[in-house]
Parts: sequence; structure tokens; C-alpha cells
Amino acid sequence: MELTFGLKTTPMHVPYADIRRVWLEADETPQIRDAWLWDHFLPLAGPKNGDVLEGWTLLTALAAQTSRLRLGLLVTSNRIRPPAVLGKIASTLDVISGGRLIIGLGAGGTHQPAGPNPAIEEYAAYGLTLVPPGEGVDRLRETIEILRRMWTEDEFDFKGQYYTLERNRNAPKPIQAGGPPLLIGGWGNRMLRLVAEYADTWNISGPPHTDFDTLADRVRRLDAECERIGRDPATISRSLQQIVSYDDPAETRAIVQRAAAIGFDHIVLSLPRPYPDRAVRWLVREIIEPVQS
Repeated sequence: MELTFGLKTTPMHVPYADIRRVWLEADETPQIRDAWLWDHFLPLAGPKNGDVLEGWTLLTALAAQTSRLRLGLLVTSNRIRPPAVLGKIASTLDVISGGRLIIGLGAGGTHQPAGPNPAIEEYAAYGLTLVPPGEGVDRLRETIEILRRMWTEDEFDFKGQYYTLERNRNAPKPIQAGGPPLLIGGWGNRMLRLVAEYADTWNISGPPHTDFDTLADRVRRLDAECERIGRDPATISRSLQQIVSYDDPAETRAIVQRAAAIGFDHIVLSLPRPYPDRAVRWLVREIIEPVQS
């Protein structure tokens, strides 16, 4: 199994110029396969009145200035944009990028059974609504069908439980045949069923957000969901999003190595703010090359 790497720049409390600097460096660094943003409107940490750049707008600007990197949002909230609007946005960005988009999707803001829920404040501030988790997964399933049909059919109608389209037409189509590859982020049983049915890549956050016992359990669960529907589990890439430690790169290396041992083949290295000079060179020297050697 070849272990590959991407990076993530969370556009929160970070100037556009700094994000652009990191992406341009990454575009010239072959050890970095892809680069990612997020899909939030308010800060999830630090000062609540801090800057946050909108993900798809920023991604378009970066796509136009890079030439090699695969790119996407880790992950797009399905609760923010109607599915067909998202399909048009993604089609346009795939054209702008020359066919480099990966469509990262998640259920988005849902009611949580217990514990803090940062989506409550964010969604209220932007007039968005939370839904029960099961409904969130069902809505995401309909979105995936709409996106695929927009990217492959000249005209179609769609009538689902949550979304209805009449004579949808989408041109130009994405450059990538059949549309951009699909990454789904999530860890619940219903989400893993969706991953097994539709995704090219599954993504989940690593420590400290998720412990290794849980990660190993979720890997086994995804394998079981694939076997249930007759899909080869090896056809789904397993991607771990991991915050790097500038102070203790050995700790990050140990996490990456342990993740690879339980079946993760792609690691997205998330850069804490502020980004140091030559941040990508640091990632290669301190994390990637030692792990791959």
C-alpha cells in the first residue's frame, strides 16, 4: 500500500495571502498530492469575531493559480447549498481547475444527541437549519444522485423526499468523465453505509478528535459494509485528517505510522495557524520523508 499525503489550510484567523503562499508552495511539491479547505462561516476556535473565508470561493481562486494539486473542501456541508446549485458550482470549478476537483461531502449540521454542538450558533447566524442525523444522511444520498445525474445527463427530472428538480440542465459538464471523484467524511454507521455504496474515498479526523480504538473499529465497519453489498473494500481509499504538531513532529509521525498500520492509505496534514515560512518544505522534511523512508 502506497501512503500518500495532502495538506489542509483551515481558512480561520488566517490571511488569504498566507493560504495562497502555502498552496503555491504545495503545487510545486510532488510529495503533496492534494490540498483542502473547509466549509464553515464562523470560527470554531479562537476569537468568535475572527476572519473566516468562504470555502468554495477561496477554492476557486486557488484552483485558478495552481496547476497540479488535486483540491477540494474537507468537507462540504450538505446543509448549506441546494444540491443542484452545488453541482453547478462544482462543475464550474472542475473546468477552471482543468479537472482537478475532488468533491468532499458531509451531512452537515445536524442535531446532536448530547454534548456541545458548534453548528447551532453558526447555522442560526446564517439562517440555516439543523436536521436529525438520519435525515441528514438521507438528504446526502439524494444530493449524490443529483450530482451524478447533473454530471452525466443532458436533462432530467428528480423527485425525492427532500429535493425536486424539473428539467435540470447543466453545461458545461465537468472535465473529469462522470464528474469529480467523491470523498465522504463521517464515522457513523449510516454514513459508512453511504461510503460503501458511493464513495471513492472515506475521510475521518484522527487524534485528538478520534482515538485509535474507534478508528480501527470504523475501518472494520466500513469493510463489513462493503462486503454486505459485494464491493471490494480495497476500492475505497481511507483518508485520515491529522493536525500536525510543529513542536513535536515525532508525535505526528507516530500517529501517521499507526494510522497506516490499521489501513489508512492517505493522510491529510492539517496546518495549525500561523503557518511558518516554507511550511510545505517543513512537512516534507519532518513528517513525510521520515515516514516513507
